[in-house]
Amino acid sequence: MKARHADSISAALGLLWLAIALGIVLVLAQGAVLPETRGPVAEGRLAAAAQPAALRPVSQAVLEQEQKALAGFIAKRWRIAEEAASRFVSIAYRAGSMHSVDPLLILAVIAIESGYNPVAQSVMGAKGLMQVIPRFHLEKLSGHGGEEAVLDPEVNIHVGAQILREYSRRLRDEELALQMYAGAFDEPNSQYANKVYAERARLEPIRQRARKQTGQSA
Repeated sequence: MKARHADSISAALGLLWLAIALGIVLVLAQGAVLPETRGPVAEGRLAAAAQPAALRPVSQAVLEQEQKALAGFIAKRWRIAEEAASRFVSIAYRAGSMHSVDPLLILAVIAIESGYNPVAQSVMGAKGLMQVIPRFHLEKLSGHGGEEAVLDPEVNIHVGAQILREYSRRLRDEELALQMYAGAFDEPNSQYANKVYAERARLEPIRQRARKQTGQSA
């Protein structure tokens, strides 16, 4: 009887040690897959990887080259003076940088909204390159001289980019933001957004070629 009792105790202790060993193995396995603490350098790399390629930092030489190429294309496509196209592209890049919006998206919206006509006006009261409706965005225009400044390309593009960014943050969806920008939120098949994307698709190869020519692709 005592022998059996001893055997039972031994078996129980064996199972206990086995359970402890398995527990240690599981803890070590979980520790192996836990994310390691990231320092500033690792965080920066992750942020860069998560950032859209269009908004990643590039050198000034690259920016100048791609802006020049885009201005030449836009001038020919929309039959405007290259000097005017250069100015619009430069403003779009500054506004894009300031408001975290792809400058090509801004340029595409300008193309669809006004065809690069800085004094375009609609019956709904939309004005300028990005067809900003002043009465809806007076608070944004107030910092630029008020409603009278809406036809200034610099003001118009900056305010338009700010609106796009605001809608994107609110809706967390670029396509829906574009639809809201056009006042076509309920439009079936997102026709407006698709027009903008098609226009941006014409510009993207020009940007990529310019970057490759300067040895810095996106």
